[in-house]
Amino acid sequence: MTPLILLPGMMCDARLFTPQVNALSGNYPILSAPIGGYDTMQALAAEVLTYAPDRFAMAGLSMGGIVAMEILRQAPDRVAGLALMDTNPLAELDEVKARRGPQINAVERGNLRKVMAEEMKPNYLTDGPRRAAILDLCMDMAMDLGPEVFINQSKALRDRPEQSNTLRDFTGAALVLCGRDDALCPVSRHELMHDLMPQSRLEIIGNAGHLPTLEQPQQTTAALTRWLEMI
Repeated sequence: MTPLILLPGMMCDARLFTPQVNALSGNYPILSAPIGGYDTMQALAAEVLTYAPDRFAMAGLSMGGIVAMEILRQAPDRVAGLALMDTNPLAELDEVKARRGPQINAVERGNLRKVMAEEMKPNYLTDGPRRAAILDLCMDMAMDLGPEVFINQSKALRDRPEQSNTLRDFTGAALVLCGRDDALCPVSRHELMHDLMPQSRLEIIGNAGHLPTLEQPQQTTAALTRWLEMI
């Protein structure tokens, strides 16, 4: 059975995928990879590759998807399947880059909780009955990871390379998935990735924003299961 590597989003850890791990771990070896020890995408991807199996499938959400694309660029022959969720293959826009510096400065002054509460968390989710509980979990994950990880990840996102050619060259089993109401990585970005990988499945999850793994776990797990069965 092909091992599955899960790559979480910015300031998230394995808890982002708890419903999927619970549902899939009986059938697939699953490894959740931390992505906060370095401040470039290239180094973050290289670190994952040092302990990844020789061949694997990987599913990344948001920043995790960006790291997954860099892993694919560095080691395409090792990737058996690729699932990109609520993510973006393009380099960071100048207007977003401009916000990184003030956020980093605020976190260096001890204001991680404030930055997460005021500038990050409000953009994550659509309205729903579990919104407050999921936002609380997001804060717990962020505070557990701490300011150094925030700074590293912010710099890596700011300076990331564009990956359209990386996706265009991939011919394996691919899933492109997002929440319909994702305000950070809109549906149009996922349609672009689907166009770059015409063999991919495009799944748009209703009543979900940027974190469909938690907002709509059953639908997201079903889509991942269909993808894994293709590998």
